Amino acid sequence: MTTHWLEGTTEKLIPTSLGLINVRDGGRRDGPAMVCWPSLLMDGTMWQYQYEHFAPTHRAVLIDSPGHGGSDALRKLIDLKDCADALVEILDALDIDKCVLVGNSWGGMLAGVFPAYYPQRTAAAIGINCTAYLPTTFESIWASALATFLSLHAKMPPLAAKAARAAFARPTAEATNPEFVEFTTSFVLRDDPKSVAWALRSILIGRKDEHRRLNTIRNVPVLIIAGEEDSQFPVHAVRKMADAIEGSTFRVLQHTAHLAARENPEAVNTEIDTFLASLPAAA
Repeated sequence: MTTHWLEGTTEKLIPTSLGLINVRDGGRRDGPAMVCWPSLLMDGTMWQYQYEHFAPTHRAVLIDSPGHGGSDALRKLIDLKDCADALVEILDALDIDKCVLVGNSWGGMLAGVFPAYYPQRTAAAIGINCTAYLPTTFESIWASALATFLSLHAKMPPLAAKAARAAFARPTAEATNPEFVEFTTSFVLRDDPKSVAWALRSILIGRKDEHRRLNTIRNVPVLIIAGEEDSQFPVHAVRKMADAIEGSTFRVLQHTAHLAARENPEAVNTEIDTFLASLPAAA
């Protein structure tokens, strides 16, 4: 995978309560801060097309979530509050007062709860392909089986690539976007399987129903984006999450599945642009 687009970014390890978190910091240094937290199985480089689009106007911070990319391995159960606390530690280390938080899947769930825990640190939040529901029985069964299987390996097994393709690449991508399909299957083979197993147990299997917490959010602009073809978090579940947040904006992207920010970046960037432009003071 080419990384020339990362030229000009500063990469550093930041100490947090979840260990050392790898962060890439670039873009317009005097612009508003946009912080991007990826999906499970991904690292901060999944945000390439958002970085390229927003770096001219924003300070763009790309995070490798715990146990992924250059961050420390994950060897314990964590939850979204732990992630929110670690994010505040990252913001403090980077001297960022408030940020536009953008997240996909795991990151989207965090973008939902972060303004509930830390409204004073959130200029706006954008959650993509996310849910506030408890895991379904089917989700718990397959994720538990996959986590158990991965925990037995020191190197990511080929089955993980098949699981990622099934989760991320749905009919439209399979038929029209071979580059994205290849990305979903090759990228995850770099992951630490034991860390991914802990993340699956923590973020998918162990997640809580957050609708009541989301209902406490006030005066923070929130955009929630669903993918029409998302089989992981279907549109009705994502819409329910948006409905729980007072004044939030909800959008559905057609012909798009679970990793919308990487599969359909043009549509995602357009929705973010429109949302930020609509705010009283552009974030």
